[in-house]
Amino acid sequence: MATDLRLPTDSIVMPDKDSFLNEENPFEAMMSRFDRAAQLLDLEPGLYKVLRHPEKQIIISIPVMMDSGEVEVFTGYRVLYNTSRGPAKGGIRFDMNVNLEEVKALAAWMTWKCAVVNLPFGGAKGGVICDPLKMSAGELERLTRRYTHGIMHTLGPDSDVPAPDVNTNERVMAWIMDTYSMHHRHTVTAVVTGKPVEMGGSLGRREATGRGCMIVIKEALKHLGMKLSGTSIAVQGFGNVGSIAAELLAKEGCAIRGISDRTGGYWNKGGIDIDAALKYVKQHKTLEHFPGGEPISNEELLTADVDVLLPAALENQITSKNAAKIQARIICEGANGPTTAGADSILDEKEIFVIPDILANAGGVTVSYFEWVQDRGGYFWSEDSVNERLTDIMRRSFADVLKLSLQHKVNMRTAAYMVSISRVATVHRLRGIYA
Repeated sequence: MATDLRLPTDSIVMPDKDSFLNEENPFEAMMSRFDRAAQLLDLEPGLYKVLRHPEKQIIISIPVMMDSGEVEVFTGYRVLYNTSRGPAKGGIRFDMNVNLEEVKALAAWMTWKCAVVNLPFGGAKGGVICDPLKMSAGELERLTRRYTHGIMHTLGPDSDVPAPDVNTNERVMAWIMDTYSMHHRHTVTAVVTGKPVEMGGSLGRREATGRGCMIVIKEALKHLGMKLSGTSIAVQGFGNVGSIAAELLAKEGCAIRGISDRTGGYWNKGGIDIDAALKYVKQHKTLEHFPGGEPISNEELLTADVDVLLPAALENQITSKNAAKIQARIICEGANGPTTAGADSILDEKEIFVIPDILANAGGVTVSYFEWVQDRGGYFWSEDSVNERLTDIMRRSFADVLKLSLQHKVNMRTAAYMVSISRVATVHRLRGIYA
């Protein structure tokens, strides 16, 4: 890691822990953590300014012919935060709550996430304001293709590589790949990741984020001298990330005492049968009325008496209002931004070991990188090979962050940002500024 980072300490004004006027603003939360790490790194003023601003922010109007024959116009975003280390990488989400501040924050998080696991990618994010649950497959396809056309000038295997995110999936990625390929007159599989395996997707991609969470939880338990077998865990969010992490951890001998989704949570002190929960969700779509535990709220699940808390649902779940009630010894952030900046100091005071999102859920982008590599090489790996490579990268990245945390006596989140920012800054310093 570079050590020649310099910035006068009075160049950055750190917010007081009680001064978070809007702690749930994702971009402000990300920037407060960035500032803390930049201060500790003594980042020079010019680089500080560069890394505090996204490279490119795109806002487009997306006219779509609806099934009714009426034309609706949707708003879409794509933010490329930093591409100094390689092509921009980041998902696309379809949701009514999409806004530019959120997309900027997520693009910045992707920049630091790719750097903390040392992938040759920059960070990006995209989204469209829509309610996909109220749209037909045809409407979603027309929306996706017109959105793709609108950001076509940024897309490409060497420039900007999208992936699935909230309310998007393999099918949406297939539409993006096809639209891009039609414009370029040949098939370009590496323009997106998270595709169907039949179209160049990677084995192990669907399970990657949950598997990455499992790997870093095992590393944290080892560091803290806690036994894996019998470790009690609560998982908020039983979607792709949470359910897979719960399944893998249960197979390792952990007791998954609590699970939840948007309909509510369920608690079983003796351990929930995760296989039964997975079958129930597959049949009923949600956990609502799941018979394998006592009903509890998502708020109660967050403060439950467990060794490990895995928030894998939405952002801003652990705040200054409930952080003091958290009982878990370890928090593994499976979701992006589940903990607000205002809660960080409270968790520190309680000596809770937080595995930050940019490290904890980096398994997904790591296997996306594997998919991109396989597509470009035209040679595909076995699932065992994918999982072995993922395990190696996640363990090494955890060790890098832990080493810096202990060396500088800072929490894992600050250390992760320091690792990431240092790596991005080093490349900027080597490349210089084109003028």
